[in-house]
Amino acid sequence: MRARGARIAAYAVLTVLGALVAVAGALVQAGWFPLGLLLALGAAMALFHGGARLTGTKVGAAAPAGGWMLVVLLLTASRPEGDFVFGTGLGSYVFLLGGTFAAVMCATVAPSGHLPPAGTTGPADLVKGR
Repeated sequence: MRARGARIAAYAVLTVLGALVAVAGALVQAGWFPLGLLLALGAAMALFHGGARLTGTKVGAAAPAGGWMLVVLLLTASRPEGDFVFGTGLGSYVFLLGGTFAAVMCATVAPSGHLPPAGTTGPADLVKGR
């Protein structure tokens, strides 16, 4: 039961980190256009992949991706006063679509949390029935 609580706490921390990376990425990608965009996408991908590696589950990648996506969607909405964070430039769209692609990719290739049977060395052994 203690391990489950620690894992839930890790997911909560990863979600908050995803939200922070989204805010920082939204500001950096527009401020330093070519390199800022790469930095923002690299930070998001590193967080998604790191969360999956840290927890060893797909949810480890999905938790920061969920926090990132929620904040990015909230930042894209314009306010009644006309203020907004994302402009209508190419960099904003690449940040939105690239971050979404990175989240899906990291959650897809993350380990499922199930270990192969003892004595196997990899997926080829599982197919061969060893």
